Amino acid sequence: MINFITHNSITNRLRTRVRAFVENEDGGMTIFGIFIFATMATVGAVGLDVAHLITARTQLQVAADLVAHAAIYNRDTMNAVDAKQAALRIVYAGMPTDQYGSVLSTQDITFGTYDPVTGVFTESALSKSAVQVSTERAATSDNPVASMLFQFVGIDDWDVRASAVFATYRPMCFREGFVADGVVDLQSNNGYSNGFCIHSNEYVSMNSNNSFEAGTVVSMPNTADLDLPQSGFQTNLGLQAALRSGTYRMRILNRIDRLIAEIGTYGSASMPRYITSSTIVRLTGSRFNATNFVPGRIHRITCSGARVTIEAGTILRNVVVIVPCEIRLGSGVILEDVVMVSTATGANSISSPSGLQVGRDDNCAVGGGAQIVTKGGMSFPADLRMFGGQLIALRDISFAANANGIEGASMVAGGVISGTSNMAMGFCGAGMEGNFEAEYFRLAR
Repeated sequence: MINFITHNSITNRLRTRVRAFVENEDGGMTIFGIFIFATMATVGAVGLDVAHLITARTQLQVAADLVAHAAIYNRDTMNAVDAKQAALRIVYAGMPTDQYGSVLSTQDITFGTYDPVTGVFTESALSKSAVQVSTERAATSDNPVASMLFQFVGIDDWDVRASAVFATYRPMCFREGFVADGVVDLQSNNGYSNGFCIHSNEYVSMNSNNSFEAGTVVSMPNTADLDLPQSGFQTNLGLQAALRSGTYRMRILNRIDRLIAEIGTYGSASMPRYITSSTIVRLTGSRFNATNFVPGRIHRITCSGARVTIEAGTILRNVVVIVPCEIRLGSGVILEDVVMVSTATGANSISSPSGLQVGRDDNCAVGGGAQIVTKGGMSFPADLRMFGGQLIALRDISFAANANGIEGASMVAGGVISGTSNMAMGFCGAGMEGNFEAEYFRLAR
């Protein structure tokens, strides 16, 4: 009997202790903490590797962008092979092969064309208008991006790739409009039609009673710098809607020496299509008229004084004229399918007293345009008429225009553009095909 009671008592005490142990919650949070730690460690591992991958892809994307921009920029003046090599030097400087392996080669740089509407890049080895660049770190290139904590689940590395397409474009302000590295100073009672552009890399100044149709652009780095009289927006209809902020690099001016050299070289990209003979006409003197010039030829004049004068009333067609001194265009001179160049650097290296007509008055038809280029400045104090005409000067351009006389006009100045009153600035959209323009570059995708 005593043994039975002892055994039963032990059993009850054991059951009590087991029940107490099972019901005891001491240390429960430790177990929960272990689960939380394991979860957070897993999430942290994912986050760490994802951040590592994002960093690697960002590096590849930056490299692709830089190489694409460098390749298309250099393609403007280099052949495709040299342009690619120049671009590759940039990526190897930022992502050296001893650290990142070979992230791209010349085969990964492809020139071609880009359709902004469809977003399609088409390979064309001779093209200068677009480039596509692909970069990668992959197992096939022996430089994949190593995983960090994912190695514990059997993922040792990742393949990461990026690409970029850069394409050229030509800002409409340089096609038809007034673009100056300095101030654009225009007076009053002028009309600007849809599509016309006025840009200054400093600021634009104007008086009252100007009108701007919808679609016109007036731009400068800071629109707050716009110089207007009191109530200027009320007296310049449409101006406020036309304002834009922006800056242009004056690429056409930066390459003016190259441009002038090309203009005087038969068969070059800048030679006008109406030049049909490689034989250069060489002239010496100070006064010339239409009888001195041969259509279809490039003319180089040796100045016998400080200035060459084209006599009043002269009509020139289908010629290129290159002069190392100042050019004075007499009253009523008309230039149609003409390129006239002065390499003089004075403030009035090209001038006319009145009535100069640059381009054919043909209602914006194809052909008939004319271009005047100088390393100095231009001055046209009265009655400048432009019909598909372009003026390019490293210094200032000052002019007065005939009312309703400007139809298709482009002026690009390294200094100030200064115009007077009672002008109608028309936008053609056609007939400006002879303009000299420089390519600009943008990231297409």
